[in-house]
Amino acid sequence: MSGSRERIALVTGARSGIGKACAEGLAREGFLVVGCDLRSDQVGVVPLDVGYEEDWQNVIAGIDRRYGRLDVLINAAGVSLDGDTIEHCSPETWSATFETNLTGPFLGMKHAIPLMRKRGEGVILNISSILANVADGEAAAYSASKGALSQLTKSVALDLARKSPGIRCNAILPGYAATPLLERWPTTAYVQRTPLGRLCRPEEVASLAIYLCGDAAAAVTGSEFAVDGGYTAQ
Repeated sequence: MSGSRERIALVTGARSGIGKACAEGLAREGFLVVGCDLRSDQVGVVPLDVGYEEDWQNVIAGIDRRYGRLDVLINAAGVSLDGDTIEHCSPETWSATFETNLTGPFLGMKHAIPLMRKRGEGVILNISSILANVADGEAAAYSASKGALSQLTKSVALDLARKSPGIRCNAILPGYAATPLLERWPTTAYVQRTPLGRLCRPEEVASLAIYLCGDAAAAVTGSEFAVDGGYTAQ
């Protein structure tokens, strides 16, 4: 990647799972990574409540003051809460799910794009889910939030293509992945339903993220990419 050692990336959900893998992968490629998470008990992780606009304003302003640029935003923070069937999903569970999975990326893009426009280029990558396209009856709010995120990604990509064509926006749709988000549920059924016969690894999602953030993907925007072991090909 040309000039990657001068590029600044902000990654949410960087404390664990896919967010952590993306942050580590970009760092290996020479990016200076600002990793953010709701909990910042790890050295170098910046506290950020993605559903709180003032947090986003403070983090983006800090990046602007220190580096004067932002080249990559990866919205990887996400939640899937218990009691998420339509009959049992409480308004609180619904709101909390959408706040993290949809409002978070919305606010991140809203405040990151003006900084990216300073240089006329940038990459936004939203970590959605295959459940944006194939629903799970036990994940009503989660599936709905990810479906909305996929549509938001495409809407933002089209808007940017017209106004700021140097800024691209895409989404990765992981399948059932070996992350802390899945740890509290039995995974045997998910493995059995996946053609490759295993869970996806966060590092495999991060590999695609690194490509999409690089110069080789300069013509890629408004697209969705599944990393699901063949799950949605069935």
